[in-house]
Amino acid sequence: MENLYKLDGKVPILKAISFGLQHILAMFVANLSPITLIGLASSLKQTEIAFLLQNAMFIAGIATLIQLYPIWKIDSRLPIVMSVSFNFVAILTYVGATYGYASVMGAVLIGGLIEGCLGLLARYWKKIITPIVAASVVTSIGFSLFSVGTRSFGGGYSESFGSTENLLLGTITLVARLLFNIFAKSYWKQLSVLFGLIVGYILAIFMGKVDLSVIFNGGLIALSHLLPFKMKFDLGAIIAVVVIFLVSATETIGDTSALVNSGLNREVTEEEISDSLACDGFCSSISSLFGCPPITSFSQNVGLINITKVVNRFTIATGAICMILAGLLPPIGNFFSSLPEYVLGGGTIMMFGTILTSGIEMIAKAGFNQRNVTIVALSLAVGIGFTSGTEADV
Repeated sequence: MENLYKLDGKVPILKAISFGLQHILAMFVANLSPITLIGLASSLKQTEIAFLLQNAMFIAGIATLIQLYPIWKIDSRLPIVMSVSFNFVAILTYVGATYGYASVMGAVLIGGLIEGCLGLLARYWKKIITPIVAASVVTSIGFSLFSVGTRSFGGGYSESFGSTENLLLGTITLVARLLFNIFAKSYWKQLSVLFGLIVGYILAIFMGKVDLSVIFNGGLIALSHLLPFKMKFDLGAIIAVVVIFLVSATETIGDTSALVNSGLNREVTEEEISDSLACDGFCSSISSLFGCPPITSFSQNVGLINITKVVNRFTIATGAICMILAGLLPPIGNFFSSLPEYVLGGGTIMMFGTILTSGIEMIAKAGFNQRNVTIVALSLAVGIGFTSGTEADV
């Protein structure tokens, strides 16, 4: 079982699946939510959104496998889980409402190709992203995810957000996870997230908060749809989306740096940054061919690895295969998606804090000289302050 904490090595299949499922359950709702928001803003029908959700599960699993195992230059060989990104929700809802969903897909295709090419050429510009810059990005990611974690804990964007039942189930899930981590022995401690989610899910079923009747909706087998929409290429939409791709690339650099720093206890290499960005970009283009928004590295996964230290690629790959099956077998996907968001929040809220602490550790390693303090202070003040102020006004 010591191979769980190494990139490569054999792990018993049943144990590998258990640890792999933690990563998939942590990102499952987040992988589907952006598509629903963008689809509704783009006036898509419920049936169209339904098969896009199926495609999203399939393509996220494929992208994760590509990230884990080499396909030329579009993998980092790191235990990174790929997911539909929330970073693009605001701009793609605007593009979808203004230009139509076909233009969303065209813009994602072009934007992904541009980010992928930038990743392949990273050795020419990577020196701009110094360790202190990467540390500032990781720290700001941790701060920005706090609102995601607390909203998920309260029930997401549902009408029952913050209800007593939601908070109770979220709290029970969190407590179950902490108790399991305290009393479990050896490597079993690392399954605390999965244990908490199972306890919360079962309790939610008994409280009538889970609709199990939807599990067999959509039949037993359904193939993913390639090119479900005819793409359109509007220059205004493409420029707007490409800008967000550049912002997302910075976050990917931060995610990759944090994962290597916390999970492998070393500095990230130029090649890992380059390949991780290439994977983000080109997989996003592939995602557009299935009608889905961009696929990028999942920040919460970095937090989970920071807690468990489980970095075995085969273990993460078992979770990716479960995602692919969820995309091909509707009952599996429906079962995962029935996990209440407040249960998910209770199981994962602590992970967001670990991303922040990882960023602080990276800042400490870079040193607190006057130059570094100025960079961090200005980056966090502008990056977090401006966005927090905007959200407060809204």
